[in-house]
Amino acid sequence: MALFEGFESLTVTGADSGPVHLRRAGEGPPLLLLHGFPQTHAMWHTVAPLLATDFTVVAADLRGYGASRRAAEPGRAGSSPSPYSKRAMAADLVRAMAELGHDRFAVAGHDRGGRCAYRLALDHPDRVDRLAVLDIVPTADALDAVDAPAARQLWRWFLLAQPHPVAERMIAADPETFLFGAHSRLFAPEALAAYRAAAADPAVVHAMCEDYRAMFGDDLDHDRADRLAGRRIAAPLLALWGKRSHTERHHDVLAVWRAWAHEVRGGALDCGHFLPEEAPAETYAELRSFFAEAATG
Repeated sequence: MALFEGFESLTVTGADSGPVHLRRAGEGPPLLLLHGFPQTHAMWHTVAPLLATDFTVVAADLRGYGASRRAAEPGRAGSSPSPYSKRAMAADLVRAMAELGHDRFAVAGHDRGGRCAYRLALDHPDRVDRLAVLDIVPTADALDAVDAPAARQLWRWFLLAQPHPVAERMIAADPETFLFGAHSRLFAPEALAAYRAAAADPAVVHAMCEDYRAMFGDDLDHDRADRLAGRRIAAPLLALWGKRSHTERHHDVLAVWRAWAHEVRGGALDCGHFLPEEAPAETYAELRSFFAEAATG
């Protein structure tokens, strides 16, 4: 099975940014789709074609993941401001969407892409019509809620955030265990092959680690500053999560997001963490219904 049949593959370079690799198809209101860890845009391979019947779908690789830019060499690892902060990633995507002719758009993000998506909505409220976040709560809330059981489940967060080159060397010794493990059975073979191919590049592994280092640094600082200042997301927000995920077990998800956004709705799907791949039909239905409201409202 070929992924993204009928989608255009292109790389967009903004004036102040490295290349952002993406897939594009469809007509209608623009909708940006952002992936999670340890994936690439390929995680949307089932949902994106369905959404492309109603929207101009853009599925992008985040900075450093897949075929998008490598923003920092190992010598800059852990620097601040981090080139892998969600603020920096969001700025990449604003520029890329503008290059495609979309100054205002909807955005949906899963996992790391969800963190980038809500940061984009906070930092660029004039750009975002609607926002969907899949199986996350904001970084500050997520880290505030970590207890001993959660730390055992979220061990990758703490491994990847270790100083360079500790995490990179550990992952290189056994990338399958550290990056995929039991999760690999949840992915379509073609998508898994794309994730493995990307992760075979040491620069991608380094970018993944820098992404998590930024989570404990700039990303956390940005969230805390916004929370203290009372900044809130202006766009209507849809929160979806898995009934069998860490997010369900450790958070009152809608209550958390209602402290961050003016208009929040959502609920749990009958799956684990990887909604677009474990429950693609349900994920598509929820996203289409939510984003179509902007087109018809």
